[in-house]
Amino acid sequence: MTLNHKALIESLQKAYSAEKAAAFAYQGHAGSVKDKAEKIAIRQIELDEWNHRKEVLEIMHKYNIPISQFYEFRFYIVGKIISCACYVIGWFMPFYFAGRLESGNVCEYFRMMQYFHELGILEHNQILYEMGIKEKEHEIYFLGKIKGKKMLPIFEKIFSWGSSKSFNDVDLDKKYPLESSVLYCKEK
Repeated sequence: MTLNHKALIESLQKAYSAEKAAAFAYQGHAGSVKDKAEKIAIRQIELDEWNHRKEVLEIMHKYNIPISQFYEFRFYIVGKIISCACYVIGWFMPFYFAGRLESGNVCEYFRMMQYFHELGILEHNQILYEMGIKEKEHEIYFLGKIKGKKMLPIFEKIFSWGSSKSFNDVDLDKKYPLESSVLYCKEK
């Protein structure tokens, strides 16, 4: 079966490649921190990203969606640069930008679900919901590590993400069940 939905196809291709970039970045991030618990947590997030990549590829294969060589190259470079940068930019910035990135990734999976619904396809709801929620958990982890740090208000003002700003409307304490999750991330 092939999909006739340009935005969905591009979202899947981009997510597939971007998950690799994130995993590479977390390799450097985990390597650059000294705290053992932080290393373990970041390594688990890296593994989550590799798993998301695998899940997205399975969906792509189902619909004969090719891997974008452009996105693969672009995100390979981005991931490797970020991975190396983690060793030189200090402790705060890798946590801040990881949280900011994860905040934006949350809606990618909920929008994919909405795109599939436009085509009458519901079979991917569970996995897309789980990936969106997992990205939110990642965002919350990283935000929790930097809350109360002196730099956070400055970075929040400049980069529009932090304690009072998010790129998604998911609240883990009051999360919607799968059946209502299409209400998340509605484009304005």
